[in-house]
Amino acid sequence: MIHVFKTSVRTKTQIKILKPHLDHLLTESHWNFDLEDCDNILRIESDQCSEHKVIELLQRQNFDCVELE
Repeated sequence: MIHVFKTSVRTKTQIKILKPHLDHLLTESHWNFDLEDCDNILRIESDQCSEHKVIELLQRQNFDCVELE
């Protein structure tokens, strides 16, 4: 399953800061950011993704994050 989130992440440096946190939370998943998209998309490919936990993680790091449908 693919989950798509609109975020306020804007730079590769910010992704590097988030990487260890996302890797820890999403151990069995593939994820990436599309910073060229106007919504700075976070895409997660996972069967066991907790949308709430992903949103919470980004918010704890002071980023906005909303799941898109």
